[in-house]
Amino acid sequence: MLLERFVFLTLDGLARGTAYAAFALALVLIWRAARVVNFAQGAMAVACVYVAHSVTAATGSYWAGFGAAVASGLVLGAAVDFCVMRLAAGTASHLNSVIIALGLVLIIQAVLGIAYGNEYLPTPAPFDRTAITVGEFVLLSPFDLFVIGTVAAAVAALAWLFGRTPVGLRMRAGAFAPEVSRLLGVNVGGMLTLGWALAAGLGAIAGMLVVPTELALHPHAMDLVFVASFTAAVIGGLDSPPGVVVGGLAVGLTLSYVSGYLGGDLSPLATLLLLLAVLLVRPEGLITRAKVRRV
Repeated sequence: MLLERFVFLTLDGLARGTAYAAFALALVLIWRAARVVNFAQGAMAVACVYVAHSVTAATGSYWAGFGAAVASGLVLGAAVDFCVMRLAAGTASHLNSVIIALGLVLIIQAVLGIAYGNEYLPTPAPFDRTAITVGEFVLLSPFDLFVIGTVAAAVAALAWLFGRTPVGLRMRAGAFAPEVSRLLGVNVGGMLTLGWALAAGLGAIAGMLVVPTELALHPHAMDLVFVASFTAAVIGGLDSPPGVVVGGLAVGLTLSYVSGYLGGDLSPLATLLLLLAVLLVRPEGLITRAKVRRV
């Protein structure tokens, strides 16, 4: 019995950790492009899930809602950079960008509360969430497999974009050497906006994968998910996308074991303790090899 429970908690933690890794990768995209931790990422993802909820209710199609969430994430990310974050780009202090992001959280959550109310809205999953049983072992559900496959496809697409395409090369050059890139004709501002759009789109995908596993959809649905994903990003290192994936899996396993053996009420505390431990022991991340850039 103990072995079967351990296997179930491990597989469940890996499935949850995969979604956390996707959300953490969205944070890494913004950090690598603008050296800003986007604390509004969770609120932006929830806004996209609300768009999906409205489209699904109007069309009756989950996949139409999923596509609308990704599209709205791309538009929202570009709009946030072009209309808001560029106001702080020329300032000397990076704290201004953090304050603006925190202000965005309050604004987005307030607008969602006004538009949709603070009621908990049901968010059905596209596949059955009942775990498959083989003998005495409870394995992953079809929805868990969908989550893992979707995140794997998104990560592969990003790896191809940044490693195999001219656009990805220009985005990387604009992030690490903006002045030289401008001299070479790279539209650094446009590449930065594209980075924000891709990060918000990936955050929307993560929101669509995470929210059905929560109680329901509401304006604060991604608050604890953001904390877990930020912890994953810190564990892996904000400059190391592979490390962030490992960090997401580690956080998912930790939360699964804590909730399974000690109770779900201790999961938020476990996340905060894990984040504190990493910040005290190795703030640059446990896996990253990159050095912190000085600006």
